Amino acid sequence: MKTQWRKWSLLAVLIILLLVQPGQAAEIVEVEMNGLPVEFDTPAVISNDRVMVPFRGLAELLDVQVEWLADSQTVMAVAPGTQIKLQVGNPIAYHNQEPVFLDAPPMLTQGRVLVPLRFFSEAFGCQVTWNPEGRQVQLVSPPVKMEVLGYYALGDKTSSSWEDLFGKPYPDHDRGHTDLVSCLALGWFSLDEAGNLLTTSRTGWQRPDGWEDVLTVSRSRGLNNEMTIHMVNGQGEITALLNDDKACRRAVEEISREARYYDGVNLDLEGLGLSASGSELLEIREKYTAFVTMLVQRLHQEGKTVSLSLHPPNSSYRGYDYAALGKVCDRLVIMAYDYGPKPEPLEKVREAVEMTLAQVPAQKVLLGISVPAENPASLTEKVELARRYHLQGIALWRLGLLDDPMWQSLSYRIVAR
Repeated sequence: MKTQWRKWSLLAVLIILLLVQPGQAAEIVEVEMNGLPVEFDTPAVISNDRVMVPFRGLAELLDVQVEWLADSQTVMAVAPGTQIKLQVGNPIAYHNQEPVFLDAPPMLTQGRVLVPLRFFSEAFGCQVTWNPEGRQVQLVSPPVKMEVLGYYALGDKTSSSWEDLFGKPYPDHDRGHTDLVSCLALGWFSLDEAGNLLTTSRTGWQRPDGWEDVLTVSRSRGLNNEMTIHMVNGQGEITALLNDDKACRRAVEEISREARYYDGVNLDLEGLGLSASGSELLEIREKYTAFVTMLVQRLHQEGKTVSLSLHPPNSSYRGYDYAALGKVCDRLVIMAYDYGPKPEPLEKVREAVEMTLAQVPAQKVLLGISVPAENPASLTEKVELARRYHLQGIALWRLGLLDDPMWQSLSYRIVAR
């Protein structure tokens, strides 16, 4: 078996060598961007001491528009303020119509056009670093515009959401980190089984004294505000609410009345469908969707938005019809955490994103990130995942728990919308 495996490995290397232009040596290298590996449909190789990669794969990675002119074997790539032109076999490229000499011209390999990674990436604002020991190229792209929702809670003296966001102890305030956050999910509300809106709850969520100051100061900094309603189905409280039509109507009325102070509502009803299956699970999903639909219809009439904070599709809580919910609400926050290991395992988070996008448009999805489970490097990875899948943005649980290195990490990757 080992002998057979070695034969196939040698054959693969020989094929790659033969497909490179005559007289050039090739060596497969790894490419990493913003902390995550990149997988091209044709391997990146070294030619004339330059790393060559498929132009379409690299363009998609950089969100660059490209055009292939087959007759002249020319690649055209365009982004705001930048245009480049390359031709297979031609060592002269053009960057904004200025000629540039290439040590390794574009080449055809396995039916793919490979272009010099450094020239292409740097033309569109990336930093490129070559790691000779690991035979790896590391790319860092410019910050991207992205929605950043920050969950805001009371915290305590050492983890105050106010101080973390506004940079000074309450009631003083400054710019703080408001340039990296675009919306606040204000965790001040809950519901009971009868549909009454609560400003205190058994789970510790409560509206603080001076709550009006949070709205006033955040709006002066250009932030939107959502009233977040949190409820846990620990003793069947949410199930009881959803099974009572009168309670659901009361909840919608009370939420609507309070929502006049906010730009929208974030509904965070957790724990549905843990032990249910079959028709029981289907009924739970239908009743939750019906409640959300009723709330959305009412709040949309009043010019308010509705966001949902949901367990991820690959969690144990299966009481959410993501496809149906994605059609009625304005956006979904996928709380892709609490998987066990810390930091949250990237493959589980990726799986949650892909399962969600199979049912909900990417422009409606925010990737929820649990700050206590992450570090600056893993936070960067989660942000990059959101970027690669073209999500609307990220949601941070919660303000007050990010340290300075985490904020710095975000500043390198994000320009808040």
